[in-house]
Amino acid sequence: MPTEHRTKEPRAVTASHPAVRCAIYTRKSTDEGLDQAFNTLDAQREAAEAFINSQRHEGWVVLPQKYDDGGYTGANMERPALRRLLEDVKAGVASCVVVYKVDRLTRSLLDFARIMEVLDRHGATFVSVTQQFNTTSSLGRLTLNILLSFAQFEREMIAERTRDKMGAARRKGKWVGGNLVLGYDVAPRGGALVVNEEEAQRVRAIFALYLEYGSLMPVIEELDRRGWHVKAWTTREGRRVGGKPFTKNRLYNLLTNVIYLGKVDYGGRIYDGEHARIVDDQTWNQVQELLNRNGRRGGRNVASRHGALLKGIVRCASCEVGMVHTYTNKGNRLYRYYVCVKAHQRGWNHCATRSVSAPALESAVVEQIRGISQHPAMLGEVMRQLAEQQQLQIAALQTERAAIERELAKVATEMSGTVSLVGGNGGGARSAADRLAELHERVAGFDRRLAEIRREVADLEAQQVDPAAVEPALRDFDPLWEHMSTWEKGKFIRTLVEQVRYDGTTGTVTLNFRSSGIKNLCAWMPPPQENSHAELQRA
Repeated sequence: MPTEHRTKEPRAVTASHPAVRCAIYTRKSTDEGLDQAFNTLDAQREAAEAFINSQRHEGWVVLPQKYDDGGYTGANMERPALRRLLEDVKAGVASCVVVYKVDRLTRSLLDFARIMEVLDRHGATFVSVTQQFNTTSSLGRLTLNILLSFAQFEREMIAERTRDKMGAARRKGKWVGGNLVLGYDVAPRGGALVVNEEEAQRVRAIFALYLEYGSLMPVIEELDRRGWHVKAWTTREGRRVGGKPFTKNRLYNLLTNVIYLGKVDYGGRIYDGEHARIVDDQTWNQVQELLNRNGRRGGRNVASRHGALLKGIVRCASCEVGMVHTYTNKGNRLYRYYVCVKAHQRGWNHCATRSVSAPALESAVVEQIRGISQHPAMLGEVMRQLAEQQQLQIAALQTERAAIERELAKVATEMSGTVSLVGGNGGGARSAADRLAELHERVAGFDRRLAEIRREVADLEAQQVDPAAVEPALRDFDPLWEHMSTWEKGKFIRTLVEQVRYDGTTGTVTLNFRSSGIKNLCAWMPPPQENSHAELQRA
């Protein structure tokens, strides 16, 4: 009789318990120790296999595929093995995901919810070997969420401890990683910087070149001639980074980096470093004094201090980049220029426009503004272009509105089908409730965007101006302009003009007006007086 029972039991289990294809997922935050013959990933997998074997009578089998993420954080889902695992779940290859602990799968509540949604949608289950849950009950879900909350808290505490540890190491002058700079390599065992003698000679030569030329641009041109670039190195992942040509910013950063004094900068404070210095104190002090004397650190205030009326709106038509305001002193006279950013950073030979006299460009812009009231054809063309821009913007907004309304119709259809599933039991009801919440959020987002579109369309329609109202508004331009301060002149131009394009090869100045600026112009200008005359035609 016992023998008969043993012979029937396997056939009964096989018939009543279909195979549960178990995919074992393992993870370790760092790659330390993964090169060992038996590492933590192997230990996690061994424990999971033992648990699956204990459930063999239920039809559980281990999939041969390995889903190992060694050296990947659990704070996000950017992990190759996890992506492969979820794809296999969707394809039906795996019907159960087995992990050693929940935090091996993820340390984020939000990510866990996303993973569980994928598993529920494709009929897969989840098992933690050392933490038994029944996620079909509210108490089981509460327990799981509590554990995940502690896992996320632990991750955040580890991050805080890491930052504190790095800060303490920097205060002791230790190198804690980051981008390498020219002149230094990482020590063979890591954790420290060692001098690269060949690159160190280049660093000293660069400091000497700046003392010789007294300016950044000539040094950059010489470095280009020699073919010298910034530091290039290979990361642990085998990715090649750095090695770009010098620009003014990169050269300035090199000349002001205290690492070359054998020091480290942390939180704005300077500490003695453990690495050897490359530049002596005398050379360093001379370079810093020259940089300060050249006003390199005061560049942000130059424009307002010397009346740059076109600051932030003028572009180089040759390179399609912005132009910056700069100046030079010759004797007792100050000369202002707008310089192409590309020429400013890389040298004159990289741009056909290069620079233009700031007063001349500003005068050309003012003359064009003055001219739109004195040349009917010019005023008509400006108004035509503005009307065309407005219509294109309104049409684009209406197209977006129609697309949103179509999406809202689709969402409404899906919501009506989802509501009927919420009242059920089990994982399907939970997924339906979660999906319904997502749909409500989408609808709220669509409603907000539709309200914004209505406001934008109303604003565009309100900006439409009768050309007959613009001409008298500009008749008293000259008297008003003469009584404006420099700041008011700049504000006036930037209110009226969206962009100024200057082409140095042809000397052409092109203005793109703001439709809202034209509208404001009528309210800004005083009642019209006697008309004035100008001869400059719009370039």
